[in-house]
Amino acid sequence: MTTSPLADANFDRLRRNPYPGRGLVIGRSPAGDLWLILYWIMGRSANSRNRRFAAEGGTLRTEPVDFKLVTDPSLIIYEAMLERPGLFVVSNGDQTRTVFEALQSGGSFDGALSTREREPDAPNFTPRITGLLDLREGGGAVTLSLLKADPLDPRLTGRTTIRPAVPAPGFGFGLTTYSGDGNPLPSFSGDPLLLPIPAGAEAVLEAYWDALNAENRISLAVKTVPSGGGASRILVRNRF
Repeated sequence: MTTSPLADANFDRLRRNPYPGRGLVIGRSPAGDLWLILYWIMGRSANSRNRRFAAEGGTLRTEPVDFKLVTDPSLIIYEAMLERPGLFVVSNGDQTRTVFEALQSGGSFDGALSTREREPDAPNFTPRITGLLDLREGGGAVTLSLLKADPLDPRLTGRTTIRPAVPAPGFGFGLTTYSGDGNPLPSFSGDPLLLPIPAGAEAVLEAYWDALNAENRISLAVKTVPSGGGASRILVRNRF
């Protein structure tokens, strides 16, 4: 398998980060026969930890573990993955639905996200991270978006859209909401992370689950999409 010092360093950085928060990765299997979309959630508060993933078809959503303990569902219960023919959306909030509906009606990824802001959870103002895999033409295209509070005026939202080159087999590009632990939590900054993609969806799930901080990890999902077309499949690992 091809290796990369940068991808290895970024994976080690993820492993050593006690709280990267929510994260997503879009990449390709080492054989190039599959695309893989990863999404995970972490939590420090009781409200954040009262969640798990549920998958149905190509849809991944969060749901409460105990409905009686939910205090505020607005930022923790949402669809994390949605898809339509050739288009696969992943995000850390209900902007998944915003992007999906825009694409369904002929709109654009950028146009959909222009209607959204960073999350309103002061003082953290958690970034909204969103990814799109487009397999409608050729070998596929990846688009990533980061909506984060302006460092001088958090009432404003800075918008970054990245369209990286198609990742080489065995690699992917990822975003996390935070760069580490803290109070307030420091937002992710810099370029998308080049990260390794092991062979096999189960191996990917295992590697990234083990990399996430054991105290704070909540759920992890891996969606596989055949490069040549075909139905997607979602694997889920829940702490609770």
